[in-house]
Amino acid sequence: MASTLQIISELTRIHDAAIATLRADIERFARDGTLPPPERRSDGSWCYPELRVHYAGQEHRPSVIRAFGRMNRDGIYSCTITRPAVFADYLTEQLDLLVSDYDVSIEVGRSAQEIPFPYVLDGSADLAGASPSDLARHFPATELAHIGDELADGIDLGLPGEPMPLALFDGLRTDFSLARLAHYTGTAPEHFQRFVLFTNYHRYVDEFVDWAGRMLGKDGYTALAGAGGLFLEESTENARSLLSDTAWRRHQMPAYHLIGPGHDGITLVNIGVGPSNAKTITDHLAVLRPEAWLMIGHCGGLRDTQLIGDYVLAHAYLRDDHVLDSVLPPEIPIPAIAEVQLALAKAAEMVSGTGGTDLKRRMRTGTVVTTDDRNWELRYTHSALRLSQSRAVAIDMESATIAAQGYRFRVPYGTMLCVSDKPLHGEIKLPGQANRFYEEAVSAHLEIGITACGLLRAEGAKLHSRKLRAFNEPPFR
Repeated sequence: MASTLQIISELTRIHDAAIATLRADIERFARDGTLPPPERRSDGSWCYPELRVHYAGQEHRPSVIRAFGRMNRDGIYSCTITRPAVFADYLTEQLDLLVSDYDVSIEVGRSAQEIPFPYVLDGSADLAGASPSDLARHFPATELAHIGDELADGIDLGLPGEPMPLALFDGLRTDFSLARLAHYTGTAPEHFQRFVLFTNYHRYVDEFVDWAGRMLGKDGYTALAGAGGLFLEESTENARSLLSDTAWRRHQMPAYHLIGPGHDGITLVNIGVGPSNAKTITDHLAVLRPEAWLMIGHCGGLRDTQLIGDYVLAHAYLRDDHVLDSVLPPEIPIPAIAEVQLALAKAAEMVSGTGGTDLKRRMRTGTVVTTDDRNWELRYTHSALRLSQSRAVAIDMESATIAAQGYRFRVPYGTMLCVSDKPLHGEIKLPGQANRFYEEAVSAHLEIGITACGLLRAEGAKLHSRKLRAFNEPPFR
């Protein structure tokens, strides 16, 4: 059987050839109206490569505690693959696990799934002679009926007699999200790292970029990439001064990446405010199969004993965000991931220099309410009973959405928030108060998130809890 390196090389060859053929055919059509050869739609020239794993039912004592890399029954497993060079580390890890634990054979070939033309246009081609509608008549387009999350949501488990799914996302779904990631974040998909921090305030970006600039050349970190064309390869002080002032006007959720070996660095995404943005970015980040994503934003403290600048470690979520109700009903529990909880708590202890009872004075563990109503305070008489019954300690607009999406897409998740106001106790956000809070709390809060990423990295495969897996799962993580 071919080695993993050979398998990925063949996937790359087929993918690159299909991209080159489709792009050349489009350019000829745009230049002089030359129609593509009719056999293109039948011979697979425009199609994604397909990875097939044949399993005859023989195993070699696979790990029973591992959450992924498991084959539940014999048969053929398949998935179309896009951008194999970007996913080389991920594919290598997944295939090596199957080869080591099961008696499998692996084959690579062309699939019947065509690559939509928008995904091969890089902006360099002159397409002045063709409109999108012209191209859609003669070339494969993005048929939304073929792109979805039915597999991740447990709606589509495949048809009898067809190959079983090898991964949660096929080539079409992945390309759809890679394009959206570039659009929303202003950064290339290949720059995203395996550990992701989400925030809802720009000041965290300033702190992260300054810290990341100083880390270049240390601990294997090689570059800092970000929205607006930011790209540094040498240690830089005050890197925030190089941030583009136009990033927010051009990109809805700018991202910044401290690039490490094997994509083992840290990505920070400023998702802004609201559950819609939180769902949007995680819908698309999920195809990159990150090791973990963490929310480190601000929240309103709901207990009178809390102080501005205190931390909240979410142990449960009250989902009043509503954006996922149709695909993941709110009565479905979102469990805390023990490894993530421990890492966040340990990081808070390390950064604050306190532990035990002293840390408990500064950090509350409990339920976080995520609402879709930014002015929920104006309906307090309506929501007071619900907040009391949930025993909530904090309220925000993103955390439960991010946790629910992690649960839905099998990505370990966690939340460490910082109290920026206490609306139920007369401490609302005022300009002077906000500035003092930001100056004192942002740096330490971000350091907790960064430290937690380092602790989670050390966990390796143990980070992926079996509680995230359903009854009948694809083998790939």
